Amino acid sequence: MLPLIQHRSDPHTEKTMATKIELEVASSPDNSPCHYSDSYAEDKAKLLSRLARVEGQIRGIARMIEDERYCVDVLTQISAVNSSMQKIGLLLLEDHIRGCVIGTEGDELESKLEELNTAIARFTRSVG
Repeated sequence: MLPLIQHRSDPHTEKTMATKIELEVASSPDNSPCHYSDSYAEDKAKLLSRLARVEGQIRGIARMIEDERYCVDVLTQISAVNSSMQKIGLLLLEDHIRGCVIGTEGDELESKLEELNTAIARFTRSVG
């Protein structure tokens, strides 16, 4: 479990409260612990920058909800976040193929291709 702090505003007191939440760390398809990869090392700064931008967009959406902004405006911002996350995912998927799949041989190749197919199926379900 990965501990995180989640900040929420209490509408009754107008104070921000911090709540500790736990995120379950993902595991690989065979339930072994995730392994680390340097396949996206060249794009790491770009990925982190894009994720920081999305984080800011999400905080903006939360403020829009707190301010009771018009539904369509909120939905437009949610769509922008989804589009940004899709681009981040595609870049990471490309890096995975280049760094983790290409060049693999023998029995490991079949395993890597199966893992890739599972990842693509999961990703395409999430982006609708």
